[in-house]
Amino acid sequence: MPRRDFTDGAYPVPSRRLARMARLGGMTTGVLSNMLTSGARQIARGERPRLPDMLLNPATARRLTRDLGQMRGAAMKLGQMLSMDAGVVLPPEMTDILSALRSDAPHMPPAQLRDVLDAEWGSGWYGRFDRFDVRPFAAASIGQVHRARMPDGRDLAIKVQYPGVRDSIDSDLDNAAALLRLPGLIPRDMDLSPVLREAKRQLHIEADYLSEGRNLMAFHGLLGDTDAFLLPEVQADLSTPQVLAMTYLECQPLEALTDAPQALRDRVAGDLIELVLRELFAFRLMQTDPNLANYRFDPATGRIVLLDFGAVMPIAPELSAAFRRLLNAALEDDPDAIRAEMQEIGYFSEETAPRHIALCIEMFRTAMAPLRQSAPFDFGHSDLLDVLHGMGHAMGRDRDMTHVPPPETLFLHRKIGGIYLLAAKLRARVALRPMVERFR
Repeated sequence: MPRRDFTDGAYPVPSRRLARMARLGGMTTGVLSNMLTSGARQIARGERPRLPDMLLNPATARRLTRDLGQMRGAAMKLGQMLSMDAGVVLPPEMTDILSALRSDAPHMPPAQLRDVLDAEWGSGWYGRFDRFDVRPFAAASIGQVHRARMPDGRDLAIKVQYPGVRDSIDSDLDNAAALLRLPGLIPRDMDLSPVLREAKRQLHIEADYLSEGRNLMAFHGLLGDTDAFLLPEVQADLSTPQVLAMTYLECQPLEALTDAPQALRDRVAGDLIELVLRELFAFRLMQTDPNLANYRFDPATGRIVLLDFGAVMPIAPELSAAFRRLLNAALEDDPDAIRAEMQEIGYFSEETAPRHIALCIEMFRTAMAPLRQSAPFDFGHSDLLDVLHGMGHAMGRDRDMTHVPPPETLFLHRKIGGIYLLAAKLRARVALRPMVERFR
């Protein structure tokens, strides 16, 4: 018989739009209260209150990470996206606060899970399984994943969406945007509306699990010519817009490879970097969520397991071509060509102040330096990430810098940054120039 223990002390996901709006409103009120308390303490110490210190403090950090974590859904997803912003939009202190949201979300209580699956599969759904683990083995911003076994022997991973997430995407992001507009978080003249529109569009797609299933099948076709990757198979008979059933793959976290032979770590990192290049220049279709949990390893076959294809972004041919030209300019280290292509893509505009343009170009050329060397780049012993982090912090603290790059460019950078972090965690050494030369 399947397990049917529907009691648990987990915190329920607020599923009604009004309840979610009230929660986000309460979070904003709480942040403002923390600001006033912090300001009063500064005055009591005889100090002049500073807005950044009032807003970006430990009490605010605890409040934001707790409330966004309990909310799950679009608000938490936006926090995860912005946590890898590197100072381009938010001040660096805020991205550090939001980085806590990259870890697993709290799961919904089993009783709420039962209600969701009753609505999707009918009230007798548990009789369809030989086994269904009520406690999830993974939980993220939009849904959680359970292991189950069918009478025909299929071992499955079943992804169940939190209730109310799809219906609350627009209101969640609008209310989260109101929080971002608190004084001191972003420059007054910075326009985040294009980023928020794209985030809404992507999240509506990501919250449709039938769409994710189609993305997964598309990547099966795109990666059919390589034995480097392993992907789960969609189980259409159990999948709905809010439930995605897939084959369960026995695999281990990539962190398990940190003490593996150097050659294996180098090969895994190289395969993932090449995948990003293929997504950008060959497939023109990119999985944009670089969460470490989406990349695992199958020790039996030596293949990288790819999971979670909800956040998949098509890349327009003209954008792919523009990035190819920018890559060529970077390999030649041609400052004039780099500037022209960066402006064409939208990193800055003709109205951007010259010193801000210079900062953007300097940061880009610094990031591209490893691609120009023929020798393997040592991710584990390079200080490049710290250098870029410092440059991003300097940009984030410049309150006059109001230009925001196009949303698709920010999502692309999020993916590249995540893969860099993964390669650094593996302490990989990869010859990047020969790899990128194939995509010129």
